[in-house]
Amino acid sequence: MELQMKVAQAVRMLNHDTESCNRVAANQWLVQFQQTEAAWEVATSILTSDHQSFLSDFEVEFFAAQILKRKIQNEGYYLQLGVKDALLNALLVAAKRFSSGPPQLLTQICLAFSALILRSVEHGKPIEQLFYSLQNLRTQNDGIVAVLEMLTVLPEEIVDTQATDSKISASHRSQYGHELLSHTPMVIEFLLQQSQNKFQGGMQLNERNRKILRCFLSWVRAGCFSEIPEGSMPTHPLLNLVFNSLQVSSSFDLAVEILVELVSRHEGLPQVLLCRVPFLRDMLLLPALTGGDEKVIAGLASLMSEIGQAAPSLILEASAGARALTDALMSCVAFPCEDWDIADSTLQFWSSLAGYILGLDVDGTNKRNVEGMFFSVFSALLDALLLRAQVDESTLNGESGTFDLPDGLVQFRRNLVELLVDICQLLQPATFVQKLFLGGWFSSNVAIPWKEVEIKLFALNVVSEVVLQGGQTIDFSMIMQLVTVLSSWPSDELKGFMCIVYRSVADVIGSYSKWISTLQTNARPSLLFLAAGISEPLSSNACASALRKFCEDISAVIYEPSNLDILMWIGEALEKKCLPLEDEEEVVSAISLVLRSVSNKELQNNLLYRLLSSSYEAIGKLIEDDSNHSLRQNPAAYTQILNFATRGLHRMGIIFSHLAMPLLCEASTDNPIIAIIRVFWPMLDKLFRTEHMENSSLSAAACRALSLAIQSSGQHFEMLLPKILDCLSTNFLSFQSHECYIRTASIVIEEFGHKEECGPLFISTFERFTQASSVMALNSSYVCDQEPDLVEAYTNFASTFVRGSHKEVLAASGALLEISFQKAAICCTAMHRGAALAAMSYLSCFLEVGLASLLESMTFSPEGSFGATTIHVISRSGEGLVSNIVYALLGVSAMSRVHKCATILQQLAAICCLCERTTWKTILCWEFLHSWLQAGVQALPADYLKQGEAETLVPVWLKALAGAASDYLESKSSNGGKSDYGRMQGIGGRVLKQVIREFADGHRNIPNLT
Repeated sequence: MELQMKVAQAVRMLNHDTESCNRVAANQWLVQFQQTEAAWEVATSILTSDHQSFLSDFEVEFFAAQILKRKIQNEGYYLQLGVKDALLNALLVAAKRFSSGPPQLLTQICLAFSALILRSVEHGKPIEQLFYSLQNLRTQNDGIVAVLEMLTVLPEEIVDTQATDSKISASHRSQYGHELLSHTPMVIEFLLQQSQNKFQGGMQLNERNRKILRCFLSWVRAGCFSEIPEGSMPTHPLLNLVFNSLQVSSSFDLAVEILVELVSRHEGLPQVLLCRVPFLRDMLLLPALTGGDEKVIAGLASLMSEIGQAAPSLILEASAGARALTDALMSCVAFPCEDWDIADSTLQFWSSLAGYILGLDVDGTNKRNVEGMFFSVFSALLDALLLRAQVDESTLNGESGTFDLPDGLVQFRRNLVELLVDICQLLQPATFVQKLFLGGWFSSNVAIPWKEVEIKLFALNVVSEVVLQGGQTIDFSMIMQLVTVLSSWPSDELKGFMCIVYRSVADVIGSYSKWISTLQTNARPSLLFLAAGISEPLSSNACASALRKFCEDISAVIYEPSNLDILMWIGEALEKKCLPLEDEEEVVSAISLVLRSVSNKELQNNLLYRLLSSSYEAIGKLIEDDSNHSLRQNPAAYTQILNFATRGLHRMGIIFSHLAMPLLCEASTDNPIIAIIRVFWPMLDKLFRTEHMENSSLSAAACRALSLAIQSSGQHFEMLLPKILDCLSTNFLSFQSHECYIRTASIVIEEFGHKEECGPLFISTFERFTQASSVMALNSSYVCDQEPDLVEAYTNFASTFVRGSHKEVLAASGALLEISFQKAAICCTAMHRGAALAAMSYLSCFLEVGLASLLESMTFSPEGSFGATTIHVISRSGEGLVSNIVYALLGVSAMSRVHKCATILQQLAAICCLCERTTWKTILCWEFLHSWLQAGVQALPADYLKQGEAETLVPVWLKALAGAASDYLESKSSNGGKSDYGRMQGIGGRVLKQVIREFADGHRNIPNLT
């Protein structure tokens, strides 16, 4: 009794004490108490014995029930048979005792009882034992409520496929499920009997019906109706009970849930329920629509949608029930409520019906007849959807400049897109667009209906792909009228909802730019409209994107001086606008697309200079400031100029990516890209040597601009390579958190790696990166996880170096390759997925190129060749590689690494196998791989492996590796050594991958990998 009192006091303190330290102490004591053997007896006593009033407390009793449930789930298998039987009896007593008490407490007791039954394998058939116990409980006073609750929770426990309790196997769950369903007739008879009788003990009728329905729902989910003959289902008493419960407010939601569950599980039921839809519509839905009962409307919308989705072929028969269902769901779509959930719940039905019609595999005449039959349905549906998707009055009258659509409406429209596309296909694009434009939007007597205009613009935009594919040109004069109207509005009046309208017009211009731009009169108004919208935060993204599309599709009219002036005005104003970088990229891309096609080279150069002049100016200010530091004395001004310079470099990179580069032999002094390079590189060279490069954003922008410049016009940078690589490596050593310098160096080697004369320069750069303190510090998975960007940049650089350099250059880089190989082997154990996979890609790349070199000579790779370098690197680093690969296959993230790990091991095995045939056998052979694998497995902590696994794993892996190596070498020999980098080779490779996958899958739950 003393311990029970302590538990009661601790529970009350945990839930009610005002001092947090007391609550923490109580929680810690209760957690520790739950682990003790005494917890069994104390919890059982609290639930079964008559207590003093101090212990008779719902919170204490609920806590006791939770203790028993958890302890049974964790330790129930290990209880002695006698103890289990005593505990089962105690729980039955507790269930009866609290049958009229708080329902949450009874549920916990029943969950504990069910959990114990499922762990009572000694009884042979534990479900039989449970039903025997329930039969006894049923005959006792107040026992019916407990029996109902027990029958409710038991199926949920058995069929719960998401259960995390690994102590109950899938086979046992399946067995218990079959045993459970064998009692279906008894349970159904019991539920029917209870639905017809009143409970003793004064339980209310509504409460009784809800308990019966909850129990029935649980058994439906367990599959009980699979035991009922299909023919008897329409008149089954329980189905009638559920259908009648729809007409009772207190049980409506449960009845809907049961019917939805049944419809999704039984093919014959939709037809049965479809016949009852007219009754549901007339007797339940129409009154609910009139009275605004959202609960009933939402429930019926959900149910009818499920019926329709389950059997779209029945809907196409256009029976009275089918017509009633589509009419009812149309009413649900149009029902005005504060959110859009009701209309949204019907969209899946309409989409599935439209998709079914569009996918009909019938001859053309019959399909057209079906489409014609439902033309009016989907035409009316389009009207209803557009009305429901409009903004409400409060949104329309919003005055805030930062306004946006409500989240619920945004989600509804997002879900609406697929259906609008299907409707457009069914009605045909021309008819669909005609419905949107029907009646016009402009009248001298009536104000423009902006709500209607905005939603129709949305619909027009989302179906653009279908309309364009249709090929029928649409009259967009109304769109251009909108452009004229909105362009004439003062900017301070374009706020709130009108910004949404502006954005929607821009979206339509972008989507239909191919057609809108065909008329010369549309170009200038469209450009001016988009230019003005770019300045507004709410419409900048849409206008910037539309401008790019417009410039991609525009005709020759864009090159008229007035239109070019508009584009330059937009570009020159970017400095002051400070748009988001993605919007600015769209704008600069749009202008670049036009300027690259200007035929007059002098004009082209002048326009490009105008576009970049502000960028040159900002970068020039930074360079000048490096000596006198005047800008740094004003932090705000310095931050601003840094931002301007960063954006300027960003623009230069975009322009480089769009300008076409002539061949050296065709290059002329007036070529625009050459003119830009002449300004760009000297300025960038000076900038690289300033202290300003410690700013990460500036460094990233400079590196990006240089990378794009080299990729677009690499040949013109060849003479500058020593300076470029010196700047990159020097700046990385100075600012080692800026891995962008390594990434840019990778671009340089990718472009120029084929030039053997550049080899010493590349080796020197590789050495400087490798000797950097941050790279040398990559000695553990923990460090790699702290610097994932550095790991990715360095290993990608190493991969580029190995793939792109001549074999002679690689042979001269043996020491660097060995260090980088060892670093990558360590990094492949990182938890960070990107870092680990980048490291593995480098390891695989090195092994692939090395194996190709060995295969070229077959029997002899002289000292000093890359083949010899490969062998030396592997012989000295192989043990660490194998150990780290094995370690990388442990834990929850291992499955994403299976393919690369298997590929690396297959390549390594192939090299070891190949060396067996050569004079290098004393340095590297199969026995080495065996010993490395043995050492790697033995190095794992004992609790990482299952009992006896260490002894069986190595032979299994070696056998798989041998087969994989043989297939790999055969594949490489048969296809002339052509690389299949990144793919498993042959049956042996697939077997190895399967072995690796099974190992990783079986070792996901490792105690601690840190």
